[in-house]
Amino acid sequence: MSVPYRSDVVGSLLRPAYLTEARQRYEAGELSPAEFKRIEDRAVDEAIKLQEDVGIDVLTDGEQRRYAFFGHLIDSLDGFEKSGGRPVIFHDQSGQQQYVFRGPVVVDKLRWRRSMCAEEFTYVRARTTHPAKVTLIDAMQAAAYWDKELSTGAYPTLESYLADLVDILRREIAELVRLGCTYIQFDAPRYAALLDPEIRENYRQRGIDPDRLIDEAIELDNAVMDGFDKQGITFGLHICRGNNQSLFYASGGYDPIAEKIFQRTKFHRFLLEYDDPRSGTFEPLRMVPEDRVVVLGLVSTKKAELETQEQLEQRIHEAAKFFPLERMALSPQCGFASTWEGNRITPEIQRQKLELVVRTARAVWG
Repeated sequence: MSVPYRSDVVGSLLRPAYLTEARQRYEAGELSPAEFKRIEDRAVDEAIKLQEDVGIDVLTDGEQRRYAFFGHLIDSLDGFEKSGGRPVIFHDQSGQQQYVFRGPVVVDKLRWRRSMCAEEFTYVRARTTHPAKVTLIDAMQAAAYWDKELSTGAYPTLESYLADLVDILRREIAELVRLGCTYIQFDAPRYAALLDPEIRENYRQRGIDPDRLIDEAIELDNAVMDGFDKQGITFGLHICRGNNQSLFYASGGYDPIAEKIFQRTKFHRFLLEYDDPRSGTFEPLRMVPEDRVVVLGLVSTKKAELETQEQLEQRIHEAAKFFPLERMALSPQCGFASTWEGNRITPEIQRQKLELVVRTARAVWG
């Protein structure tokens, strides 16, 4: 397959202050849905223009309509409680615990309220001639929202919840395909939990085999994509180690998951976080089949420090020792705002980092 997109984005962009204020007013009942929608539209317009101006090959709506990267799932379905799930501990760059985040939890049978991403895609499609993609939470990440104490009234087993979830995700993809979407990215930070030695050991102590979890994750994601991957749709998998207000929750190289993830999944593009030593070496890229694409996430969205083009080119050529250069592309390591608060950088630094991605990609691949 060809590599049509040499410069890519992961998904989210910083939310402008006026959108954050509007969301707070909307949730307080001070703005009508129509008023809030107009403000959202303005933020998406600005996100599109930013990406067009810097020259990114394929763009998103910046996830401006979501309160978090997984918000499309929670807001479009009945059955979830927004913040009652198990705690996730986030650390700063020195490894110190800084923040405990509680994600969603399923407490009732899932019921379809509206499409997760149709509005996002059709709005972008109408506002730009550039290629656009949609970001979806992957099934294994959503599996974390089942709790053996809080969810069993609706779903006695994790498997019963996942069966409904796979059907819902397939319904969503079918609608996106119908609307003309050709690039769908799955966001899968839970895969990173399976490469962190400490988190893997925690799973074992709870009686869970982390290697079996990898097998289950692959089965789920492949079931969601089954058939669609033969219809000219590009599926991407983004793996990161957590991204919340410049904090992270996992560390470790791709070695424990590389062979299974790269060789047994149906994904065409692997968007891999590689912005600092926590991501390990490029050696696991040996496992990627040569008909796939590796998108190197070398530009950090967590740190304000701006990388240099020389540094990025050097790292790209280091990666090329393990995977063909002509099968690679470049992106930031993650989104700039996986949650509405955003990472601790300025909009100007965000722009400069996106410009750097484009400039470097053109220098390396033309």
